[in-house]
Amino acid sequence: MTQFTPDLASRFARIALGHVERRYPFKLDQVLLGPDDRRSPTELHPVFHGSFDWHSCVHGYWLLARIGRRFPDLPEAAEITALFDRKLTPELVAGERAYLDRPLSGGFERPYGWAWLLKLAAELEQRMAPAERAWAEALAPLAQAFADRFRAYLPKATYPVRAGVHSNTAFALRLALDYAEAVKDQDLAALFRHKALAWYGADADCQAWEPGGDDFLSPALIEAALMARALPAGAFVPWLDRFLPRLAAQEPGALFAPATVSDRTDGKIAHLDGVNLSRAWCLREVAAALPVGDARRGVLGKAAETHLAASLPHVASDYMGEHWLASFAALALETA
Repeated sequence: MTQFTPDLASRFARIALGHVERRYPFKLDQVLLGPDDRRSPTELHPVFHGSFDWHSCVHGYWLLARIGRRFPDLPEAAEITALFDRKLTPELVAGERAYLDRPLSGGFERPYGWAWLLKLAAELEQRMAPAERAWAEALAPLAQAFADRFRAYLPKATYPVRAGVHSNTAFALRLALDYAEAVKDQDLAALFRHKALAWYGADADCQAWEPGGDDFLSPALIEAALMARALPAGAFVPWLDRFLPRLAAQEPGALFAPATVSDRTDGKIAHLDGVNLSRAWCLREVAAALPVGDARRGVLGKAAETHLAASLPHVASDYMGEHWLASFAALALETA
């Protein structure tokens, strides 16, 4: 089984350190209300202005935070600490928070960026040293703002979004649950679990018509990974039996065949490396939620290895993938 080794962690850290403060190219997510709104990314986003776009920068910080906690003796550890000391300050985070209060910013990064920001906050909550606790405390107002947006949005979101891209709601709930549990917000966790059950609890016989041409998530497998996390003990296996009833026979076959990436310089086609890495993560999560002795564990584990082998060598093939793929590789490797 492919493991998250110190060598891989060091490589991923170097990749992320190379792009979280890289200012250009940068893709803004902004509604202009007038000529005065034409400002630079660093003015609009004092912390998360690198990595091609806001959400990728956020999960680049998550990747560095996770690596720094799990592998504290890496050569890159001091540089990670210096970055966080420099950027995760109350003043700079207040600038990020102010962006959310702009008119027509209510849907900014919903729900993908919301979930990654909460995932970063959850990781920082694990830090115990006083100097490191300052990072979590600085980020807390921004995390609270996004948690509040989830609280306002989910009750009126009648239908899930099953796309294989940023709008996918199962992915958002899966990451956001980690935050709710890390900060011990039982009401928020209950809201996430309630919505997961309302959206996906009755799903059955998934056909898995995927991947789409610019997907980076598997709509089927991220749903299964969410339900493995959200359902009570003993309820997940019966749900999975209904949702993917032929999983032991490696059906639907589309879930077991890694996506083909024909051009890694094309930002949308490069998404398909993300399909392979995020599938590996989900396959491992689902396998881990099954009872010992369940034959599907081996089937899913083997499929995860096949998907990792297809795309792990390509996390830095081109900047279109380099600015984000290592985070998804880390999710998969963390689940080993």
